[in-house]
Amino acid sequence: MKTATQFKDIINRPIKKVPTLRDITIANLFFENSTRTRISFELAQKRLSADIINFSSSSSSVKKGETLLDTVNNILSMKVDMIVMRHASPGAAHYLSERIDAHIVNAGDGTHEHPTQALLDAYSMQEKLGDLKGKKIAIIGDIMHSRVAFLIFFV
Repeated sequence: MKTATQFKDIINRPIKKVPTLRDITIANLFFENSTRTRISFELAQKRLSADIINFSSSSSSVKKGETLLDTVNNILSMKVDMIVMRHASPGAAHYLSERIDAHIVNAGDGTHEHPTQALLDAYSMQEKLGDLKGKKIAIIGDIMHSRVAFLIFFV
């Protein structure tokens, strides 16, 4: 949360770029459509000075039957340092993490998990409430099928 606060300060400066990920290559693998998540990751990576490759399964060898593991191994053979992946199958990022030696960020896997969204939600709540320890928070909405929900804070 402290790091997020520092980066929030950075994006409000006239020059929004820092060299944190200079010389790091990140492949954004989106096997599921997304607008906000894809743009958020790409923007953050660029602001951190990473080199990025954007992959879309709709225009790849996946359409010819290439497996997820083969696709990722082919991309990693090009000296990619990190994978950011959005996939419709629950557990896809975990599946890969057990089979390849690379850093993987789960950018959402179907209706299973969206950990980066959870971190953003926690950060937003902390901004409003301060320390979250001991707070009771109700999340109301159809979070199984949508990322949109209302948060109610009980102090």
